[in-house]
Amino acid sequence: MITSPRLEKVTPANLDAAIALRVRPDQEHLVAPVVKSLAEAYVHPGTAWPRLVMDGDRTVGFLMAFLDIDFAGDGTGTDVRSGLWRLNIAAGEQGRGYGRFAVRAVADEIRRRGGTRLTATWHPGDDGPEGFYLGLGFRLTGETSGDQRVGELELAPS
Repeated sequence: MITSPRLEKVTPANLDAAIALRVRPDQEHLVAPVVKSLAEAYVHPGTAWPRLVMDGDRTVGFLMAFLDIDFAGDGTGTDVRSGLWRLNIAAGEQGRGYGRFAVRAVADEIRRRGGTRLTATWHPGDDGPEGFYLGLGFRLTGETSGDQRVGELELAPS
């Protein structure tokens, strides 16, 4: 049962726990492993916001947000967005509210930075997380990012 989840920065002390985190085997094709996310965070230090989802002393998930990126990637800076880049909830911890907590935590960080919407991308298909995101209030934008669908959640002021 979810008790008091919190986010923690990835540090040398918890790096091994972060890298060891695994989603269910049937989900591995849907989300990159944490080690890849951490490598991407290393090469994108100005935009990547990686965090562990902790409950007590247990590492129950990992998230990585992107903050203020040129979403179109065309260099014009006319479509700057922030959102959820990765969400990995440990196989044995799914269905307990940690994913919802993680999305809310990213929304809070984006609001804190003055943002009004949270963008997320996900793999389409019956085995993908679309129902999870739509259930949280995300709306499909009609866009794709690579082979992923794009959804947005409007953020009410806090």
